[in-house]
Amino acid sequence: MVCAAMPSDEKTPIAHRDETDESLRLERERTDLALSDAQRAVGLGADGVVQRARDEADAVVEQARDKEDENQARTPRVAAQPAAIARERRQEDEALQDARDADDEALRVERDETFSALAKLLPLEREKTDRHLLTERARSDDALAHRDDFLSMVSHDLRNLLNGIVMSSALIGTGGSGAEKAKRNRDGVDRIQRYVARMNRLIGDLLDVASIDAGRLSVTAKRADACTLIDESVEMFATAAAEKGIRLETEIAERPLMAELDHDRLLQVVANLMSNAIKFTPKGGWIRLGCERDGQGLRVSVRDNGPGIPHDALETIFERFWQVGKNDRRGTGLGLYISRCIIEAHGGRLWAESTLGEGSTLRFTLGGSTKPAG
Repeated sequence: MVCAAMPSDEKTPIAHRDETDESLRLERERTDLALSDAQRAVGLGADGVVQRARDEADAVVEQARDKEDENQARTPRVAAQPAAIARERRQEDEALQDARDADDEALRVERDETFSALAKLLPLEREKTDRHLLTERARSDDALAHRDDFLSMVSHDLRNLLNGIVMSSALIGTGGSGAEKAKRNRDGVDRIQRYVARMNRLIGDLLDVASIDAGRLSVTAKRADACTLIDESVEMFATAAAEKGIRLETEIAERPLMAELDHDRLLQVVANLMSNAIKFTPKGGWIRLGCERDGQGLRVSVRDNGPGIPHDALETIFERFWQVGKNDRRGTGLGLYISRCIIEAHGGRLWAESTLGEGSTLRFTLGGSTKPAG
């Protein structure tokens, strides 16, 4: 197999990460240098302010002493008084210098402690940034892996569906008796319709995910009866349920139940919930679709008596590309993710409740309360 070479101006994710790491390293070096310069500037600035204040204080003291000397010159004094005054001033100067030395030492200690605290804080902040970066990269790697697996799976499914359509088309119109040929043609058309429906569903999921990522998921709500969603869903899945011997039941206390909703989008949600329920409910089981008032809004539920969902998976089932098992091929892992996005676009909430071995219930709200019961 011949693969196209990567254009020279395109870079691998590893190359981009290397660039990010190098940019981060250079930025940290610049930050360290700027911090060192700032510390030096702060120290010099503070020393300058202190020195100017001391110079001004010294000038004031000197002026006061000169004035005092002038006054003494005009007043008769004993001979010993000038020496006593000089000694007193020398003692004052020494006391002042001692006080200034103590203040300088206190200022130095405080400055060292402040810079030391900043120096200790910076590595902690950088460690936090590094952890966040590693976490984001792990998430990115996981998302890329899921995306690649999903695209591989979708490509595989689409290829199989196309092959099925081609084979079914080739069988239509081939030889045989009239009744046999008619039955084969009907079966072939039914298969083609199922394949096309499956392809449309795959393509629809891809388009929905693209719309969600772009923040443009289309929801047009208007006043409508939510009970019709239940009725249409039962009709839609009646055949699939009957083939597995599953009973479909409804729990609707009153009709109509009006709400602001996008009928087609919510039918897509209920269809996803029903499809999952039928997928995992054993033969001979039951599925109940319910709709009831919930404060000022409505609550819709899909219950089954299947194997249930582990408690630690009650939220993860709504993640994109989630599958029951690594080799599970029953779906793309996008249905519940898209369904939750549609419900949230309605201002509601979608969640799961389950007890292992007893079944599961998936509920969503429309308007009014958006919190689960209990």
